[in-house]
Amino acid sequence: MSLIRQLLLLLLGSLLLAFVGSVTVHVGATRDVLQTQLNLKNSDNAAALAMVLSQQKGDAQLMGLLVAAQFDTGFYQAIRLQSVDGKAIFERVAEQRPRSAPSWFVSMLPIAAEPGVAQVSDGWRAIGSVRLSSQTAYAHDELWRASLWSAAALAAVGAVAALLASALVQRIRVPLDQTVLQAHALVQGDFVTVPEPRVPEMQRLTRAMNSMVSRLKLVFEAQAKQVHSLRHQAHCDGLTGLSNRKHFMAQLSGLREREDGSSEGGLVLLRVLNLAELNRLYGHETTDRVLLAVAQALATYQDRSSSCQAGRLNGSDFALCLPAGGLAQETASALVEGLRAVLSGLGANIAVVAGAVEMHSERPLAQHMSAADAALASAESQGGFAVALGDDTVNAPAMLGEVAWRQAIHSALAQDRLQLVAFPVLDPAHQLVHLECPLRLQLDPDGPFVSAARWLPLALRARLTAHTDERASILALQAIAADGLPRCVNLSAASLAESAFPARLRHMLQASPQAAALLSVELPEIAALEHFEALQELGRQLRPLGVRLGLEHAGERLERVPRLFELGLNYVKLDAAVVAHVEDDAQRSLFVRGLVTMLHGLGAQVMAEGVAHESHAQALWALGVDATTGPWASTQRADLLRT
Repeated sequence: MSLIRQLLLLLLGSLLLAFVGSVTVHVGATRDVLQTQLNLKNSDNAAALAMVLSQQKGDAQLMGLLVAAQFDTGFYQAIRLQSVDGKAIFERVAEQRPRSAPSWFVSMLPIAAEPGVAQVSDGWRAIGSVRLSSQTAYAHDELWRASLWSAAALAAVGAVAALLASALVQRIRVPLDQTVLQAHALVQGDFVTVPEPRVPEMQRLTRAMNSMVSRLKLVFEAQAKQVHSLRHQAHCDGLTGLSNRKHFMAQLSGLREREDGSSEGGLVLLRVLNLAELNRLYGHETTDRVLLAVAQALATYQDRSSSCQAGRLNGSDFALCLPAGGLAQETASALVEGLRAVLSGLGANIAVVAGAVEMHSERPLAQHMSAADAALASAESQGGFAVALGDDTVNAPAMLGEVAWRQAIHSALAQDRLQLVAFPVLDPAHQLVHLECPLRLQLDPDGPFVSAARWLPLALRARLTAHTDERASILALQAIAADGLPRCVNLSAASLAESAFPARLRHMLQASPQAAALLSVELPEIAALEHFEALQELGRQLRPLGVRLGLEHAGERLERVPRLFELGLNYVKLDAAVVAHVEDDAQRSLFVRGLVTMLHGLGAQVMAEGVAHESHAQALWALGVDATTGPWASTQRADLLRT
């Protein structure tokens, strides 16, 4: 039983006891008063009647008439006139008949008044005595009325006291409920503080809880700083802060393999000419300034778009991955011209060259890198600040116009030409955590279903992502209802820009509560940075339905999310580029372990994307990762289904 209920029952019991006790004491006291009054009345009336009878000179007839007249007044239960030897000379008796008092009340509270007795005489001669008892029915009626009034008055006082007690309990209950909600929020990874109440005891409790939350925030912030340091050591070049070669190649590969990754893009390679000679002529400090200037120019593009990736491949070579096609040569030229103005002030003979290539999903990454290297070599042969475009346009896919793309997407949605594909997410025991279900559209009625890499950029420009996300959620609910397997759908960060999207999604999921309890929704990591409040609201809307909330493609910027602990995430999927090579790279392994520790401290599961082989999965599980997805998980799932 809850403390509030116990307190309410205690107050109610106390009020009832006070009510019953007060009524009992008041009724008992009133009965004693009435009984005492009747005793006095009997004694006085008997004395007065005896005096009148004594004046009748012993005339029995006259005395009988006087007694009868006295009795007929109706206020007496019995009057008896008896002789000296005890024989009755005259006696009248009446029945007790209370008019308003119920019989149970009369029997429960009897009024036993002593009869009044007085001597009757004729001068010095004793005639006898008169014995008189007053009628108690009137006393019972009065006692009944007094009891009703006292009960009503005490009930009114009790009602007022109950209202005051209820207000007092409510005053205690509000901060107590806030503390309970704060504790539940802590369990869900939401670190919130609440205002301190005025009740001293609750104030101390709330202050202790707030202090604990503040300390947990400090612990998380310290962990985030440590993770940031580990990420920098594992992924970044020590001088420039750009991604090192291993991490840049992992990022590039991961972007091309993702369902929502761009199918087209650009790759720019940049080289500082004669780096060793520059170091000999100008010294280490000036050479570092040259490298930092190049890195700063590349970081500008990375800061403008989260999809741009920049890295330092070796001592003199840098790379920039562009998320959109048709911009490689233009970007390379802009970079070179910008650096020409900057580097000219650092010394003579300081120059850079650039090679650019357009990338398409139909060609392997190695072929793009080879074409970019050839373009870089061609530019280097032309001299300082030259730019060359690699020949990588063979078999490039046909490009539709923006209007045609938008019409194709609208048509596919209108005609329900869409489907979910399923990729398993497995735990270390090879048990299914959920099926990750990205959405694919059939843009051509006679063509294949294509991944989001082809249509998502145009859906973003046409502001159709909320609509596609809702349709994907409906398909997932239908699939869950059909086979009972938990599923996950990928939502776009752009959908959160629509303020009504979380409420619409919640209303839609409420129609299928059983299926919704097996549904997970996940958004890219960038959503936590750019749409924090909307993502938090999405969690508030969906969490009561049992829907799990997660982040995908995460790990690069998690420590930059200012209040990650307030999102209440159920899980986080680490990007393939983050978990790549952990089995043979101690620094990357240490970074992933730090991420896992931080996220587990927030109550979130940690999953890894892009796991290609068993040794990779075993290394991740040894680091505390809870589940994996990728080619290896799909193979394991297929083997389990066959067996």
